[in-house]
Amino acid sequence: MLNEKQKLEQIINLGLEVAQVKDVDLLLERILTEARTLVNADAGSIYIKENSKLMFSYTQNETMRQKLPPGHKLIYSTFSIPINDKSISGYTAHTGKTLNIENVYTLPEGVPYSFDKHYDEVSRYRTQSMLTFPLKTHRGDIIGVLQLINAQDKNKDVIPFNKEDEPLIMHFANNAAIAVERAQMTRAIILRMIRMAELRDPKETGAHVNRVAAYSVEIYEAWALKKGIPQVEIDKNKDILRMAAMLHDVGKVAISDIILKKPAKLDVDEIEIMKQHTYLGARLFTDKYSDFDEAASQVALNHHERWDGNGYPGYVNPMTGEPLSGYTNSKGMAIGKKGEEIPSFGRIVAIADVYDALSSRRVYKEPWDESKVLETLHGDAGRHFDSEMIDVFLSSLDIIRNITKRYPEK
Repeated sequence: MLNEKQKLEQIINLGLEVAQVKDVDLLLERILTEARTLVNADAGSIYIKENSKLMFSYTQNETMRQKLPPGHKLIYSTFSIPINDKSISGYTAHTGKTLNIENVYTLPEGVPYSFDKHYDEVSRYRTQSMLTFPLKTHRGDIIGVLQLINAQDKNKDVIPFNKEDEPLIMHFANNAAIAVERAQMTRAIILRMIRMAELRDPKETGAHVNRVAAYSVEIYEAWALKKGIPQVEIDKNKDILRMAAMLHDVGKVAISDIILKKPAKLDVDEIEIMKQHTYLGARLFTDKYSDFDEAASQVALNHHERWDGNGYPGYVNPMTGEPLSGYTNSKGMAIGKKGEEIPSFGRIVAIADVYDALSSRRVYKEPWDESKVLETLHGDAGRHFDSEMIDVFLSSLDIIRNITKRYPEK
């Protein structure tokens, strides 16, 4: 067992590690994982404040996870609850008070909040002890709620949460809140860039880029685990890829409105102009100050390359759009990258982008049925797409479908 000093040192170190995560979705996952580990909680959830409500943003449940087939993740629905005294998490967000409850089924007389048994009934899981903290910034603003469920002893028996751990967890929660606020600012900046593109191209919506980015992370993680890539590297790359994938089409801000907003399919000349968005997007990240700049450049430049070499823009200089020396065909045009010449992030986003485009409504088409979309992707494995990545994509369909529901078009 760790003593108080060791626990505090561990929490400080975890706070520093958590602060390195830039993407807000991945940050919530990391915060919940580390908080559960600190108090040996079987499950937990994070709610993020949006206006006068709490959005159920992320959840984990080790008991439920162990019942799933290997490699599968817990699927959950998002929902919102009012910030008031009626629910446990709502009460914490409303009052800023921590709640340490030994048994949610035997709440003390006179408390204003109650426990919603619906989740337990649907999942056949038994919630007992619960520790609920506000996520407060350095200004004292509450931006969310961290809820830990069912503390366990060394025999996996459910026990109450240790009251002596509350100040330490509160310290971690406060540091986590600051990290969440920063990550939300980063997400907001990226979405502002997306809105610039959306003003030009109605297809480039926040929902679309969030779906493509979330799909990409799931494909990458499944593929990387299959490749035996260390978990530390996977976590780092997920964070970078999540943000880079959101900006895959940012180069469209430089394409004419006549082309972007044409309510029909483009002609041959227009298609050639549209292809320029790849290197125009990569050009924005030419001055590479971080791993994110490198990844964003790779994704923008390469997400329309094809495994068989028939994609675009091929081997070009992003600053000029001109073919690189030694990489031209008989007509003097840039040859396409093929196979593993295409960076892995580009191959991944290619799958995510095409899946979402085929599944979504466009001015010139209705959304395709899922069966037709999957048939097309599977049929293009080894031609348009990396076969290994298509395989892991198809094996992750339950998660992919859940992502689609989380980011609907408004």
